[in-house]
Amino acid sequence: MNALIVEDEDLSVRRLKKMLSEVAPSLHITGVTDSIEQTVEWVLENRAAGHADPDLIFLDIELSDGQSFEIFNRIEVSSSIIFTTSYDEYALQAFKHNSIDYLLKPVHRDELQRALHKYDKLKGQPATDQSLASIKKLLEDFKKTSAVEYRQRFLVKQGQKMLSIEVNEIAYFFTDDRYSFFMTDSNQKMLVDYTLDELADSLNPSRFFRINRGMMITHRSVEKIDPYFGNRLALTLRPAHNKEALVSREKVSDFKVWMGK
Repeated sequence: MNALIVEDEDLSVRRLKKMLSEVAPSLHITGVTDSIEQTVEWVLENRAAGHADPDLIFLDIELSDGQSFEIFNRIEVSSSIIFTTSYDEYALQAFKHNSIDYLLKPVHRDELQRALHKYDKLKGQPATDQSLASIKKLLEDFKKTSAVEYRQRFLVKQGQKMLSIEVNEIAYFFTDDRYSFFMTDSNQKMLVDYTLDELADSLNPSRFFRINRGMMITHRSVEKIDPYFGNRLALTLRPAHNKEALVSREKVSDFKVWMGK
C-alpha cells in the first residue's frame, strides 16, 4: 500500500511517519507535500511518470495556502482520503455523516489504527462518483460548522512604508515594554497594533500557542525544550529571542499536547 502525506507542520509529519512505521510497517510513503500547489504538482508529475495514484492520502485540512478541499477542485483524486485536522468536535460532526474518516490532531496511535482498519474494509469496494459527492458535501457542511475565520496577514509599518506580512511568515509574537511585536522567520522584528489577548483570539490555535502572558509561538519556532525551575519549560527559539522563553507551569501540560506528545 502506498500513501501520500499532505501536511505543512514538520512535527506532525515526523510523528505520523513514526506511528505508521509501527502500526502499518508494509505501508510505503511515496511522498510528502505541504501545500495545495505542491500537492497538485506532485500528483500530476507522478501520473506523468507513469505511476499510479497513491492508495491513500493523509490530508491536513488547513494548509499554508488554503483549505486542502481546493485540491479536489483542481484535479481528480482517486485515492482514499483520511483527513487530519485540529478543529474541535463540533466542527467534526460534518465528517460523521460522510464515508470519509478523519484524525484529530495530535494523532493518536489507536485512532490511526482505527482509520487504517476502516480503509482495509472499504478498499475492496468499487470506486464510484459517490466519494467525490461526499467530499463536496463535507466541504459545505464544514464551512457551516467552522465559521471562525482566523487572521491571515498583518499590515505593519516599516520606516515610511507599509508591509503586508502573511501569518505563515511569523515565528512568534511577544510583548516588550507594553508593546506587541512579532518576529518573522527571516529574523525581522515588527511592531503590531494589537494586545496579545487580541492576537490570541484572532489566530488559529492549532498554529499558535501562548506559552505565557507575554509570548505566543509556532511549532517551527521551537528549536529546543529544556526542563526549568518551578515545573516550567525553557524554550530555545529560532530566530533567537533576547529574553527567556518560558512555558508557564499551568501551560506545560497543554503545551506538550500541542507540540504532539
